[in-house]
Amino acid sequence: MKSAKAFFNWAFSTRAKSVMKIYNDEPITPEKMFLSFCSHDPTFISHGPAGLNGSVKGIGFMPKPEYLEETLEAYIKHIKTYDPEDKTYSKRGLGVLIKYMYGEEAHDRVDFTHIGSLEMAKQHSYANYKANPEATLLFYQPPMISFEVRGTMHIYDETESGKREIYQQFINAQHDMYHTPDMSRWLKYPAYVMDIEEIYDNSATKDGFGVKLEYPIPAEKE
Repeated sequence: MKSAKAFFNWAFSTRAKSVMKIYNDEPITPEKMFLSFCSHDPTFISHGPAGLNGSVKGIGFMPKPEYLEETLEAYIKHIKTYDPEDKTYSKRGLGVLIKYMYGEEAHDRVDFTHIGSLEMAKQHSYANYKANPEATLLFYQPPMISFEVRGTMHIYDETESGKREIYQQFINAQHDMYHTPDMSRWLKYPAYVMDIEEIYDNSATKDGFGVKLEYPIPAEKE
């Protein structure tokens, strides 16, 4: 059985390389920049009281639980330096992201058992996942690459739980590391954290067309 490492190489490693190129001011063609976003914006499939639904949302990987607090602390420290007149904010944010997530020395810190996202609309997906956490994420990169990730969706919403939700804070903070930050809106955007259970290669290739990939990935022998 083919390993699901093929998915993570595409979804995480390719993105990490793009982050490094942007940080190092290396040229990236508009076409390659567009294609790099395909691993960031899958369609979230849900089914529940709002009906069968598909919604495109941005996703990201997160640190393993033991690294969440220290990484969030580093993110918030950077976010608090924001000044609208300071044009270096985004690049400095990329530097922090490389240190804690995307740099080669940080890869052992990354949690490849979950995928995170934010809910900005609180409409169909939100209603469905609250009632039925069964979820599928469908990725597609023209002309042929496609992966399907199945699992269970968890919602972290401080306005409903009444307690601190570190995943909600973390995913909002990770978004604000590069974009204009606004910590006051974090409560408005609940977090999705999906437990990855199955991964399929749906690419239009001889190894794809719905082939189930081996997951979890077996530990490499030393």
